[in-house]
Amino acid sequence: MSQRAFTILLIAFAISAIVYRLVLTPINMAPDNQISEVVIAAHKLEIGALVKDTDLRGGHWLGPLPPGVVLKKENVVGRGVVALINEGEPIFENRLATVGASAGLAATIPQGMRAVAIRVNDVVGVAGFVVSGQRVDVLISGTPPGGASNGPKVKTLLQNIEVLSAGTNFQKDAEGKLVQVPVVNVLVTPEQAEVLSLASNQTVIQLILRDPLDNDPHLPRKAPHQRPQKYRDRNDFMPEARA
Repeated sequence: MSQRAFTILLIAFAISAIVYRLVLTPINMAPDNQISEVVIAAHKLEIGALVKDTDLRGGHWLGPLPPGVVLKKENVVGRGVVALINEGEPIFENRLATVGASAGLAATIPQGMRAVAIRVNDVVGVAGFVVSGQRVDVLISGTPPGGASNGPKVKTLLQNIEVLSAGTNFQKDAEGKLVQVPVVNVLVTPEQAEVLSLASNQTVIQLILRDPLDNDPHLPRKAPHQRPQKYRDRNDFMPEARA
């Protein structure tokens, strides 16, 4: 290699080293590049679970800490989970029940709301039709007193209702035997809970899955054989629908 080529290569190397140092030094000194110790989920934490020490592990967060992230395990252990936390995710305060609150379904109920269990048919339960966090409409169907000649009727009772959980419960059948029945717990207001309680005793309830981004109420058109005036008669067996 000639002396000239060697000199050019040496100068290029020196310039590259200077540029590299000038670029990286401010980045390494920037506060946004700070590393903090945070609490991370060791495995998937379902809604309603009570957090134990074995459910957590330490992890590193690069950059400024987001609001609400938990830094110490002792601030998490013994609290209920109110929103699904996946494995490896940092623990945030808004995904946990308040300190001292119980775990389970009760921890997921916001203030002023109620959880109501609805028995659904086997098709809905077995197929996993509804799961936690989804939105549904509640339909009721049946035959009004004295309206057997007109056939059964269907009505939208509630719309855009959040599902808290879905599972099974044990109830006695007509012969007194214990059988498993699919049950869905939904989040409603106290007024809606009264309506659902009345409807569950007098009608058949069906849940209809809806788009979670669809927040607009949609009033269905009546079927041709239904007569709107009688359908809304105060003596109708169906309670008044509420959004």
